[in-house]
Amino acid sequence: MNATDRTPADLLRSALAADPARPLVTFYDDATGERVELSVATFANWVAKTANLLQGDLAAEPGDRLALLLPAHWQTAVWLLACSSVGVLADVGGDPAAADLVVSGPDTLERARACSGERVALALRPLGGRFPEQPQGFLDYAVEVPAQGDRFAPYAPVDPDGPALAVGGLELTGAELVGRARADAAQLGLGAGSRLLSGLSYDDWDGLSAGLFAPLATGGSVVLCRHLGLLPADGLEQRRASERVTVTAL
Repeated sequence: MNATDRTPADLLRSALAADPARPLVTFYDDATGERVELSVATFANWVAKTANLLQGDLAAEPGDRLALLLPAHWQTAVWLLACSSVGVLADVGGDPAAADLVVSGPDTLERARACSGERVALALRPLGGRFPEQPQGFLDYAVEVPAQGDRFAPYAPVDPDGPALAVGGLELTGAELVGRARADAAQLGLGAGSRLLSGLSYDDWDGLSAGLFAPLATGGSVVLCRHLGLLPADGLEQRRASERVTVTAL
C-alpha cells in the first residue's frame, strides 16, 4: 500500500493498482453454507456500483450520515468502502432517526423505518439475491445496484480529515481510520499476502479492523466468517488449512 493513502477508498485504489486479481474478501455464512470469494477487482466493482447508487440515485453528499444496520458480511464491507468513496459517514449500528439515510438487513427493517431519508434494504441472501417481496418503503439493493456504472468518480474530492466512520461510540476521520488500521495490522503481524480469518462481528472497531480495514491497509486479505459457532469441532482448523490462513481473530 502507498504511504500517501489517507482514506479507505485510497487503500482500495492502491490494492487495485497493485494486484487486481488477488483475493481480498472471502466470506462464509455457516448458517446457509454460503461461500463467496471476491478478488480486489470484483470487490472494487461492487464498491463503484454502490458508490454510484449512493451518490446518484440516493443523492448522498460528503458529510451525510448513513446508519449501517448490517452484520459482518461481504456486502457490508462493500458499503463501508462505498461510503468512503463518496465521503459519507458510515455509522455502524447507528440510530436511523439521526441519520440522513439508512441501509438495513432483513432483521432490522422496523428499526430502520425511523429514518426520514432514503432507505435501502439488503436481503443478505446467497449470491446477493433480492427479497422475494420488496419491503415497503425501501429500495431493494439487489434490484438497484446491477444497473449502476462500473466506474465511480466523486462529485467533490473526499476530505481525509472529514468524518468517515462511527462505531461503538468511536468516531474517526478517514485519515485516523487508515492510521489505526495500519497500527492494528502491525500489531497482528499482517503484511502483503497475509490471510486473516475473522469470526468477529462488525459491532466495534476491533471487528471492523480485523474483518476488513487492517488486511486492506497492508496488502492482505480476509476470510470473514459469520455464524462460525455452527462449525463442527474440527471445522475451524479445516477452514484455516483450506484457506491458507496466517492469522486468526476470534
